[in-house]
Amino acid sequence: MKTTRRQFVKGLSFAAAAAVFAEDHRAAGLPIAFSTLGCPEWGLEKILDFANSHGFRAIELRGLQGTMDLPLHPVFAADRIEATKGLISGSGIKIACVSSSARMGEPDPGKRSRELSGGRRFIDLAASLGAPYVRVFGGGPSVEKAPAPPEELRTGVAAGLDQLGDYAGTKHVTVLIESHDNFTASATLENVFERVKSRNVALLWDAHHTFATAGEDPESTVKRLGRWIRHTHLKDSVGTGEHRTYVLTGRGTVPIQRQIEALRSIRYAGYLCFEWEKVWHPDLAEPEIAIADYAEVVSGYFARQAGR
Repeated sequence: MKTTRRQFVKGLSFAAAAAVFAEDHRAAGLPIAFSTLGCPEWGLEKILDFANSHGFRAIELRGLQGTMDLPLHPVFAADRIEATKGLISGSGIKIACVSSSARMGEPDPGKRSRELSGGRRFIDLAASLGAPYVRVFGGGPSVEKAPAPPEELRTGVAAGLDQLGDYAGTKHVTVLIESHDNFTASATLENVFERVKSRNVALLWDAHHTFATAGEDPESTVKRLGRWIRHTHLKDSVGTGEHRTYVLTGRGTVPIQRQIEALRSIRYAGYLCFEWEKVWHPDLAEPEIAIADYAEVVSGYFARQAGR
C-alpha cells in the first residue's frame, strides 16, 4: 500500500516531521525571510549565503554593517550597484522589503521635508533592486504617553503616506507603514488607511507590537487590517507591556503560530519575516543561532499543520 506524504509525516515525531519539512522547504521554498537588523556585522554576500543554506527565500534590508542609511552603503553606490544586483540575482534570494527610518508624523516643516526626502531615497533604492516595498514609521509621542495619536498627527501621517505613495507608484514600489510606536492599535491604523488616497500604501504588520503593546489577539488584528497587510515582522518575547525581553522563537509568550495561522487564513502572500533586534540589543543571541532557530521552528509549525 502506498503511503502518502501526509500519512508519513503524521507517523513521525514532531522533531522528525520538522526536519522533513525543513528539507522540503529548502527545495520548494518556505515563505520565510529575516531582517538584516539581526546580523549587523555581516556583509551582503554572507547574508545571502546564510539565507540560502537555511531555507530562507528572502531578506529584508534594514541596515548593513553599521550603516542604517542604506542608500549610503558602498555596495549600493552608483559604481557598484550593478554588481550588487548581480550578486542578489545570482543568489536566488529576494529582497522582501527595504526598510527606512522615515517618520511620516514629523510636524516641523523642515524636518518633515527631510524625512520625506529620505523616504524617497529608499524608494529609489528599492526600485533599483527590484524590491516591492519600503517601510516607514508613523512617529509621534511614545505609546505610553499617547496611546491614541491626536487628530493632527493622524492627518499628518496620512498626508505623508500619500506623498510617498504617489512617488513610489511611479517606481512600482509600495510604501508600508509599520504597526509601531503609537500607530500600533488596529483602530488607529484603520483610521489612517481610511484617510489615505494613494493606492501604493499598505501595512507592515509587526505582530509582536500589536500583541505585546496594543494587547490584541492576532485573529482580531488580521480580521481588521488583513486587507492592507503586505509584509510581516515576527519575534518572540517574555514579560508584559513595554517591559519585555526578546527570546528565541517559540520560547516566549507571543502566539507566533497563531499569528502565522491568522495570516494563512486570509491567503497572505507575503513573507514571514524574522526581526531579531540585534542592532538595538547587542546582548541578544548571535544571528547564527537566532536566525537559524527561527527557520527550524517555523518549518516545524508548517509540518504540524500538514500533519493534521
